[in-house]
Amino acid sequence: MGELNIAPLSSWGLPDKRPLIISGPCSAESEEQVIETAQRLADKGIDVLRAGIWKPRTRPGSFEGLGKIALPWLKKAGAIIGKPIAVEVATREHVFDCLKAGVDILWIGARTTANPFSVQEIADALEGVDIPVIVKNPVNPDLQLWIGALERINRAGITKIGALHRGFSSYDKSKYRNKPMWEFPIELKRLYPNLPLFNDPSHICGNREHLASVAQKALDLDFDGLMLESHRDPDNAWSDASQQVTPEGLGEIVKGLVIRNADPNIVANRLDELRSQIDRIDNYILEILVDRMDIVEKIGEFKRDNNITILQSGRWDEIVHDRVQKGLKKGLTEDFIKDLFEAVHQESIRHQTKVMNA
Repeated sequence: MGELNIAPLSSWGLPDKRPLIISGPCSAESEEQVIETAQRLADKGIDVLRAGIWKPRTRPGSFEGLGKIALPWLKKAGAIIGKPIAVEVATREHVFDCLKAGVDILWIGARTTANPFSVQEIADALEGVDIPVIVKNPVNPDLQLWIGALERINRAGITKIGALHRGFSSYDKSKYRNKPMWEFPIELKRLYPNLPLFNDPSHICGNREHLASVAQKALDLDFDGLMLESHRDPDNAWSDASQQVTPEGLGEIVKGLVIRNADPNIVANRLDELRSQIDRIDNYILEILVDRMDIVEKIGEFKRDNNITILQSGRWDEIVHDRVQKGLKKGLTEDFIKDLFEAVHQESIRHQTKVMNA
């Protein structure tokens, strides 16, 4: 795993608070719209003003942003309310336009992160520049691709670097537009504990209904900041109308957030005690899994000696149904039980395959 040279978030020139709030319209539509939205957001707890200038859309014909003519509007709006501004970039020309316009923070979108050539083009354009850059996760759940994008930007000399979690595309139906898959940003934070981590509830949810709960979940997982889209008239927005809120709605979400800043000296001893119990239980789980795999290998030997296939789908269906029902009665969720036993099943197949081929 490559090392990242990460400057602390305190060096970004932003307020020393948690969470940092980045907000503004999904797209800049007019100078009046950008300025009015900014003015109504000014006292709603935001720290950075954002707006989409270039909008990568799935299909041609959708509104793709007004381009660099909108940069002065955003800059003016930021000056009026005294906030730095942030813009998404996808090409070297976008970078140059933003630097010329005096944009304070850049971010790289999910579609761009998914293309190493595009990220490298942006990195090359940033050589010798001192500006914070936030990198969104790629569209699909690929942690290495996300890390690779961070490394490319970092190697260009950008040390004020952060990651933005906006969820991942999935064919599975869900209440979210993009599944959060929290395990990915959690693992990224484990690998790079000093990396500033932001969350984008707007793109995770795709609707206003769940914004507050996703934002709270991010804070409970120790994210440093949030990016939430806000528009003066969300229902008539030119892009992503359903996931934007009015500035007043944004203010209510921010006001309702619970910031967990307990005194570490008070809770340290009790947490250490409870975590020791978790460690003992985890070790016991590992021992139980080893015992299970010993039996799995014996079953594999029997199947090999009697020309029985490894996969017995009827038996697997029986296990899933039985374990789900038992787990539900004990307060576990169906998705967790299925994911857990799917992982155990795949490891069992690996062990039996090894026995079969011995």
